[in-house]
Amino acid sequence: MQEQLYYLRPNVVMEPLVDNWYAWSHLISPATAAMNIVGRHMTIMESYMMAPNIHAEAVLNPNLRGGPFMDIPVERVGEVKAIYQQTVDKQAPLIELAKAIKELDKLLHTEAKGYVMEPLYEKVPELLKGYVELYYDRHNHPGFRFFEALLYNSPYYNKDSQSVALWVTDNDHRPFVLSTPRIGEPNVLQLQIPFDHAGLDELAKMKRTPQTLSYIKELLSISPEDAVLFETFFTQEAPERYEPYTGDKIRMRYFGHACILVETKDISILVDPLISYYGYHSDVDHFSDLHLPDVIDYVLITHNHQDHILFETLLPLRHKIKHIIVPHTNSGKLEDPDLKLMFNNIGFNNVISIDEMETVKFSDATITGIPFTGEHSDMNIITKSCYFVQIGEFRLVFLADSRILESSLYKHIQRITGDPDVMFLGMECDGAPMSWLYGPLLTKKLSREQDNSRRLSGSDCDKGMSLVNIFNPKEVYVYAMGQEPWVEFISSIKYTDESNPIVQSNRLIQLCHEKGITAERLFGEKELLYDKQLSAVVA
Repeated sequence: MQEQLYYLRPNVVMEPLVDNWYAWSHLISPATAAMNIVGRHMTIMESYMMAPNIHAEAVLNPNLRGGPFMDIPVERVGEVKAIYQQTVDKQAPLIELAKAIKELDKLLHTEAKGYVMEPLYEKVPELLKGYVELYYDRHNHPGFRFFEALLYNSPYYNKDSQSVALWVTDNDHRPFVLSTPRIGEPNVLQLQIPFDHAGLDELAKMKRTPQTLSYIKELLSISPEDAVLFETFFTQEAPERYEPYTGDKIRMRYFGHACILVETKDISILVDPLISYYGYHSDVDHFSDLHLPDVIDYVLITHNHQDHILFETLLPLRHKIKHIIVPHTNSGKLEDPDLKLMFNNIGFNNVISIDEMETVKFSDATITGIPFTGEHSDMNIITKSCYFVQIGEFRLVFLADSRILESSLYKHIQRITGDPDVMFLGMECDGAPMSWLYGPLLTKKLSREQDNSRRLSGSDCDKGMSLVNIFNPKEVYVYAMGQEPWVEFISSIKYTDESNPIVQSNRLIQLCHEKGITAERLFGEKELLYDKQLSAVVA
């Protein structure tokens, strides 16, 4: 008898974890992972274990949403202690690596006084010898860079820490995930497999292509004890059939936050995939993975922030992606890990790193990386890129969370690229303090005033209009605002009509209208059709 075929249910979450914490890019590169495990995870757990009641009260306070407070009931403090001890035992090499990085920072601060560096190599902490190069910058300040590729091939990259939790969701709302580890829950199955495991691709394919349960259980090494729960994630009901775009226009679909799908009948380009991936009823109309093509020619990643690189979306899409384009770097700086290395090491073997003003050509389209300023708290981050996309004669520019710091830069860019027909601009202009993202990587704590002045902020109205006036687009769409309810679990953003980013973007939209420019703040979903030769919206 032929074995029954099953589909993966459309509302099954594939949640990537590192040491039971929600996985984001700084938990992959060994050096940033070490600093975040010690400076974020262990610090939060220690605080919780000392005063769980304070954490319980803090998570109920909307003003503290997104802060370093664990959303775990007080009575489960014992489980947190177990995770903490597991971290101490399992991540001993990374804990020691973090300690060595701090020792090296101290060594350079106290002994690198502008004289030759070579004698200091003998004093480099033993764990770091052979993994770092010492240098002076032009101001005679000492620093070091990692040979990051070697770290991925060392005991400091431990794929055994990676796992994937499977569970079923039925709504958009999830608690903020970056400050709380996942502890055991009866309806969650945690697969102890690394992110590059081929079984994840086969599991994701089952959303559209049915397979036998015996095949996928064997591939993922599902134990008899876990099989009962695992089988509840599947159905014999076929999903809604995807209808590929076959028209002669350029179709633009907004999937929420900074995620845009650009399609013709021949090509597809997906920008910053963060998708409400799951098939369930929502109060907000939105596209889901059901509306993604079977093959995605290019995925574009603008920068290394957790709301633009979401493994929960990217890992299930991996089998569909022909190429993924990331901003280029090999700086080796702790705060600026190499995205190509990261993606390669979690199973993406089709990564192209692109430099500023470098162009990738294919079919009748080009993708050009352009400089990206702002939103990185004045850190010397190289791994960031906006994108200028041209299909036929039609031009789009994706400016992500850019904040214009000096107008001449963008005037130089415009002279090369010309005016785009459509501009996408992020206007989350308040942003979190610098330490919210980069705190565990700093050599010393910033003052509150310094921290609040160097925020992770995009354009306000004045900065945005400066870009509009330079590029002269026919249409402007404000995006990357974190407004959609399915983004809150990773961003902690919740706006009101009085919130500054809403007020600022409303002003920009009004000013654009006064100039005769079509403008809108995107929310939920949006579809537009364009002619390759004409910039008018045709549907």
